[in-house]
Amino acid sequence: MVCKTQVLLALKNAIYPDPVFFFFLFFVAVMLTGCGNDSETASILEQSKSVPGMMAKNIEVTFSDSGKIQAKLYSILLNRYPGTDPYMEFPKGFKVCIYDSAMNVETTISGNYGNRKDYSRIMEARGNVVVRNELKKQQLNTEHLIWDENKRKIYSKTSVKITTNNMILFGDGLESNESFTDYSILNPHGQMVVKKDSI
Repeated sequence: MVCKTQVLLALKNAIYPDPVFFFFLFFVAVMLTGCGNDSETASILEQSKSVPGMMAKNIEVTFSDSGKIQAKLYSILLNRYPGTDPYMEFPKGFKVCIYDSAMNVETTISGNYGNRKDYSRIMEARGNVVVRNELKKQQLNTEHLIWDENKRKIYSKTSVKITTNNMILFGDGLESNESFTDYSILNPHGQMVVKKDSI
């Protein structure tokens, strides 16, 4: 049974764009429409869409399911974009902590950039993406990663590097559960340490 996920957002130093600014953009757009310059009007309307509806610094987002905390996300800057497909953007990087049933940090995901779609519950990470299973001491390094919260899976279609206690593997992509304990690598190659008594 899939329960609806509740997202709680703790904001510090939230910055809301001035409503007068949006009124001004609307007024100018209407005036330009009357003048018949469609390209300038489209440009102004496009710029207004690129302005976040909300900005916040030093945030913590809590993801819970049926009142049970599943993960927490931390970022120094959040941009919130409303509209028909609302999303959150983390242009200066982020870190996610995923918890097990005993509320221990099981896995962490971090990256230089991230965004999360509200409705699809899919998060994208780019730039120096690191996934760590803190319990097994396994680490994934890649430049692009997708986290599907509904399927509780993570995916990468770019080069990956996996480091464990006894091996370093490289591949051209990866699919894993979100806790990074059960994964498959596309075209794996690398080095593995094998004990003599295991052969």
